[in-house]
Amino acid sequence: MKSKIIFALSLCLCVSATSSFAQKPKEKPDPEIQKMLKEVSAKRIETDIRKLVSFGTRNTLSEQDNPARGIGAARDWIFSEFERISADCGNCLTVEKQTFLQPKANRIPEPTNLTNIVATLRGAGDPTRVYVVSGHYDSMCSSPTDGKCDAPGANDDASGTAAVIEMARVMSKRKFDATVIFMTVAGEEQGLLGAAYFAEQAKQKQMNVEAMFTNDIIGGVTSFKNSPERNSVRVFSEGVPTNETDAEAATRRSVGGENDSASRQLARFVKETADLYSPKFRATLVYRRDRYGRGGDHIPFVERGFAAIRFTEPNEDYDHQHQNVRTENGKFYGDTIEFVDFEYVADVTKINAASLARLANAPARPKNVGIVTARLGNDTELRWDAGADADLAGYEIVWRDTTGAVWTNAQTVGNVTSFVMKEMSKDNYFFGVRAIDKNGNKSPVSYPKPVR
Repeated sequence: MKSKIIFALSLCLCVSATSSFAQKPKEKPDPEIQKMLKEVSAKRIETDIRKLVSFGTRNTLSEQDNPARGIGAARDWIFSEFERISADCGNCLTVEKQTFLQPKANRIPEPTNLTNIVATLRGAGDPTRVYVVSGHYDSMCSSPTDGKCDAPGANDDASGTAAVIEMARVMSKRKFDATVIFMTVAGEEQGLLGAAYFAEQAKQKQMNVEAMFTNDIIGGVTSFKNSPERNSVRVFSEGVPTNETDAEAATRRSVGGENDSASRQLARFVKETADLYSPKFRATLVYRRDRYGRGGDHIPFVERGFAAIRFTEPNEDYDHQHQNVRTENGKFYGDTIEFVDFEYVADVTKINAASLARLANAPARPKNVGIVTARLGNDTELRWDAGADADLAGYEIVWRDTTGAVWTNAQTVGNVTSFVMKEMSKDNYFFGVRAIDKNGNKSPVSYPKPVR
């Protein structure tokens, strides 16, 4: 009897240890990030959205030299806001107008100057590693080439622009290891032109853009206030990389990975962040690059090989997007201020800010991660390059079932550059590797490629 009891206890301990090993360790919120999120103000966001709406139109083709109306007035006001924020933090931001001449195009009848407003918070530890967050400040009526009509663009996209300005205000008071760029772009409604220019310049300059967020239509339109999805924001991410080569596609088809692009890992990182810092307002992953027939400013980034995702409210009201302001047959149309929920915008802003802070504080994600395929067996060997972060503590291997949507299991493996997962076949799971610093900050996951 005694031996049976000892065996039973031993079995319980083994099951308990296995269960503990299999589950991802519960991460604790960073008190400084929690403090930062409390500073995000729905009132300030409302003030900024009302100011942007007050310019009458922000169409890319509207006036550029009128101090009260048109895209030029909006451009100059945003620039002055970033400069004011910078002055409050001891000139911690580098604020620039990135102006370029856009040639005649499908929605650009004549060559037109477009201007992105860029505010850079330089990293204190690894300033060459960059994270970009954007909203587009241009707006449109029913026609994208009508520069005269009133186009208040309260939700699309004064909401995203105000979120970026508010992030700059609260985050600029703090130091981060990596560089964060707060950006508002023009020309989105004419074909993602401002974002494409910035992304192309970043590619040509070999800028290390580790991640890009765009916030577009995050106003939580009030006509859907009773929606069951109300306490959530959609996070769109592509699975198969837009810039994938034929050779990479062949490898992916042979071993899987359709659900594991760098952008998809970034989206999972945002969901983890929201679960940790925003339990009552969640990030809902949408495994799709964007909505049907639509596009956003993250697309020029993924086209050039950068990880990028889009934030958008779950229920869009198309009567209050891309519409001439009017009442027709007793029904009101137009993207006006009364349809924006400022508290909702603040909730989305908080998820953005927490995610950016975690990214910019964490080590860079592991590079050249490989899964060894030189021999058959029921063990799985993973390899990666050593990170260069000064405060790097080690690495964590994560895994999930091949049918799983998010990473479910993790094991810390120390400051090594290879590890063998015993009795876990690479045929049965998807694996990934992430870096961890001495304060417990974790990078996004890097998905392995087959290596010999």
